[in-house]
Amino acid sequence: MKRLKITAIAMALTTITMAQEAIDVHSHIITPEFLTSLETEGRQLEEGFPIPKYDATEHLRWMDQTGVQTSVLTLAAPQPTSAKVIRQANEAAAKLKKEHPGRFMFCAALPLPDVEAAIREAVYALDTLKADGIKLATNIEGQYLGAPELDPLFAVLHERKAVIILHPHRPGPVNPQVMKQTPLAMQEYLSETTRAVSNMIARNVLARYNQVKVVVPHCGAYLPLSVPRMKSLTPVMQANKMVGEIDWDENLRTLYYDLAGAHSPEVIRMMLTITTPDHLLYGSDYPYVAPQVLTASLERMRAYLTTEPDLAPYKEMILHKNAENLFK
Repeated sequence: MKRLKITAIAMALTTITMAQEAIDVHSHIITPEFLTSLETEGRQLEEGFPIPKYDATEHLRWMDQTGVQTSVLTLAAPQPTSAKVIRQANEAAAKLKKEHPGRFMFCAALPLPDVEAAIREAVYALDTLKADGIKLATNIEGQYLGAPELDPLFAVLHERKAVIILHPHRPGPVNPQVMKQTPLAMQEYLSETTRAVSNMIARNVLARYNQVKVVVPHCGAYLPLSVPRMKSLTPVMQANKMVGEIDWDENLRTLYYDLAGAHSPEVIRMMLTITTPDHLLYGSDYPYVAPQVLTASLERMRAYLTTEPDLAPYKEMILHKNAENLFK
């Protein structure tokens, strides 16, 4: 009887642990080839922030300690100029996924602004490397998401019903003094993300290629504020023939949001003014934030998703179920 009781307790503890597991949709792989290419080109500080070292063993150790079952890897900013380096990064991520089943997934980088090369890499990554999706930068050399020349790429990703993870990159050209005063990560990254998603919405990119699913980083950036403004000004802009018809429902339906960065109950409630609970995802931003800070952040999220009555029903959805449904 005693042994049965101990077994029952062990099973209960296992169930609790499993229920606490998370899927992290916002983490970065930083390969040696990527770092070497940036050093050769003198671009290590192009984003205004030192690029950290990445070690898969350390990443797995942090995941084990915090109850993160799976991390989705994407290539960090800035964008390599070499298609060869991008291919090496994608193959390195695919290797990690294969070596650690269930622990790593990845969304492949593309060699933009060359659209034809990007299409070839997307097909190779999705069909051969079995990438779980595609990572797109907000802009590459001034080519912003939403630009007409990117429509053929979105047509291919639409056909494959691809998951797309967005990440802000340094805008250019830009006054370098402004970036010294307020580092990119503190403000401009949010503007970049909002700008890129707004561009796609204004051209109905997401409505026209509505089989894609797009993950917006950093708690939706400024979209909870900008979307209502865009909606309110659309009739004026249409009257002046500055924009056409915008299918707001269909555009917004394709958008998902990770909670990397300054998440809080208040932020989640604000995000729910433009989306639904099944479109919110946990994200860490590993390894750009110290592991102990990320651990405390995840513990804080688990706590308020347990104690806040209006958010508690969404706890398991945000921590892992929504990601499971997104990536299937």
